Amino acid sequence: MAAQRTGPTVGFDLDMTLIDPRPGMVRAIEELNREFGLTLDGDHFASNLGPPLYDSMRGYGFDDATAQRLVQHFRLVYPDVVVGATTALPGAAEALAAVRELGGRTLVITGKYQPNAELHLKALGWEVDRLAGDVFAAAKGEVLRDEGATSYVGDHLGDITGARAAGATAVAVATGPYSADQLAEAGADVVLRDLTEFPAWLAQQS
Repeated sequence: MAAQRTGPTVGFDLDMTLIDPRPGMVRAIEELNREFGLTLDGDHFASNLGPPLYDSMRGYGFDDATAQRLVQHFRLVYPDVVVGATTALPGAAEALAAVRELGGRTLVITGKYQPNAELHLKALGWEVDRLAGDVFAAAKGEVLRDEGATSYVGDHLGDITGARAAGATAVAVATGPYSADQLAEAGADVVLRDLTEFPAWLAQQS
């Protein structure tokens, strides 16, 4: 039985909220191009992280079978190509620690393939109370509701949707594809420059 905690339960997105995987993502797309004879723009892909990989591949116009093959190969090369090239974003470790210091629970809820998300957490030495992968937008809200999360922190408009779906505070960080103004216009309750500002905000909620 998990230890009972008395503080807030806070969910975090992964890509461009806690971690910056963009250099490796570019390389992974280059691997797809070589393997399948494609000309996908790796920089554009890496600059627009958020949706599940399959959705991104379908968005390029590939049919279901081709998208599935691309996803399978991407996931195959991911551990070697992306994980080692990924860095923590400023304030990420401190944000996770701030929740735990208040006696709270930390969740990572991401559209990323869960086994690869686990590799990132392991590589960075981060322990969280729950990791949920392969979920995006409103589906994130289901996990947040199940866990009784009070807030969800992310960089994407889909993260705001997820927080709203759960009735949680939507905390947005302007470290991904959207500006602070765009995040505010999309309905974020709180907009932070990055996670270095999160511990102070969280302390004000106590």
